[in-house]
Amino acid sequence: MLDVRRMQVLRAVVTSGSVTAAAANLGYTPSAVSQQIAALEKEAGIELLERFGRGVRPTAAGRLLTEHAAVIGRQVAEAETALADLRAGRTGRVAIRYFPTADLVAPALARFRTEHPGVRVDLRIADGARDEEADLTLVVGPRNAPGDGLRLVHLVDDPYRAVLPKGHPLADRRVLDLAGLADEPWVGSERPGPCLDAVLEACAAAGFTPDIAVECEEYATAQGFVAAGLGISLIPLMGLGSRHPNVVVRRVRGPEPVRSIHAAVRESSLTLPAVRALLTALQEA
Repeated sequence: MLDVRRMQVLRAVVTSGSVTAAAANLGYTPSAVSQQIAALEKEAGIELLERFGRGVRPTAAGRLLTEHAAVIGRQVAEAETALADLRAGRTGRVAIRYFPTADLVAPALARFRTEHPGVRVDLRIADGARDEEADLTLVVGPRNAPGDGLRLVHLVDDPYRAVLPKGHPLADRRVLDLAGLADEPWVGSERPGPCLDAVLEACAAAGFTPDIAVECEEYATAQGFVAAGLGISLIPLMGLGSRHPNVVVRRVRGPEPVRSIHAAVRESSLTLPAVRALLTALQEA
């Protein structure tokens, strides 16, 4: 295999017209340059330079390798520039996976794109399985270690609110005791997982298991069922961005259910300024 560095030495000799001039330009001794050329000729299996007056000139093979050396030199320079841009966070790609009610994503990305317009963002909804391509995944209350190569960064605690139909006997109270909802029919708002666990554990701490009269996995649909008088529901604050006009939302205590939102970040991605900037934008959002 041809040595790329020796090809650059050949290029310096050809462009300067002599071994001595090339050595001066490269900061080598003339004998070191001659040794590099001799080694390259051995690799190529053909003579690359010939005497010409007081200097040298390339053979046909020498001209061929010099042309390729020029192309390689430009490509290496481009690679160095691209790498410097990546290290500085000016370019690159960041892959994010999120769950639909994480409403901190939009403002964080708006800020990030303003500050890093050259970085492409790959934004997709997480499907529950670990995505090896993701640099950062938003997750709710993981109970176990996230796995090798991942670091958990806490972003925010998202409290649940009681959602009641207008005209409900408890609707005039500003704060509700969770135990006071024990005898109500419930509209479920969560699929099995850490979000539902946060609700069930809070109810257990208050001394009851909720009577799920209607199963639902979408917050907007759950509000519709509540508005129709089919039950009450607990919905996290982030899931209440759009509120049904015929429901009221009240704080809950004793205890207050909370889901904890984290960013699971690849350790290797934390070395990239763009990923660190995105993480900061999420924390501040």
